[in-house]
Amino acid sequence: MWCPSVSLTLWTNAWLAGQAAPDDVLDALSQWAPRHSVTAYDGVAAQRTGLPWPDVNDAGAVSLLQTVRTAAGRPTVPGPTLGIVLPVPGDVRGLPPGTTFGRDAVAAGEAVLVRAERDAPIGLVPEFHYEDSEPEFAQGDAGVLSWTVYSLPSMPAAVPPDLGEAEYTLRSAVRSAADALTALRAGGGGVDIDDPRGMVEQVLDSSHQHRAPDHAPARALRVLENAAHVDAIITVGAGLMPISRQSSSEAQLASDALRPLAGMVRSARLAAVDAILRSAW
Repeated sequence: MWCPSVSLTLWTNAWLAGQAAPDDVLDALSQWAPRHSVTAYDGVAAQRTGLPWPDVNDAGAVSLLQTVRTAAGRPTVPGPTLGIVLPVPGDVRGLPPGTTFGRDAVAAGEAVLVRAERDAPIGLVPEFHYEDSEPEFAQGDAGVLSWTVYSLPSMPAAVPPDLGEAEYTLRSAVRSAADALTALRAGGGGVDIDDPRGMVEQVLDSSHQHRAPDHAPARALRVLENAAHVDAIITVGAGLMPISRQSSSEAQLASDALRPLAGMVRSARLAAVDAILRSAW
């Protein structure tokens, strides 16, 4: 798992479907930060979730679970009530236009959507708060992961990408990304990295501590793994991007080849998450 929003979404969905225990959700969240808090951004969100308002008091991870469960309600037709968005400037699919939630979600690059049959949906955006000044965080731990809950006017219409198409696209993307990384390393002009492929493995290893629920289909997990591989190459490749107009044409071409792959990664991840959410039911 590559971000807190997907961990919260997949594990809470598994819990609501009876495929996981509350402690499983809390364990997954603890991998991101030792403490979590949840607050309402507005009065409607507070009314929908039972969070305090207007006096805002930070609640912990257990209250975060209860907040999502209250917002989701008890649907008459079993199925996922949670989803994620992975917005970036220029790609805001799945976001309600003209909302504070949408702007904050783009700034975070991630958010959770929770819908209910009879009530308005809510959105949650995470933000890390570092507390190095406190003794227990002297080693630079993440501190608190704060979740802000927003009321939404309606559930944005979004059709998740097809998982099969995403898998097919990623196969060629992995090869293209690897070739581009090799060209960037050979072309020079960026930050010197002796072993870029080793750096890719390090980036991948850091994501393996976040596991998916047991019910996740093998195909969806394979797509997530391939997406993580491409994403890691993009991350390492960013350090090798040409920084001078004198950089080689080969390196510049490789740099251009990496840029569109980020959109493929987002689409593949959205497709895989949708498949995992549905598989719990």
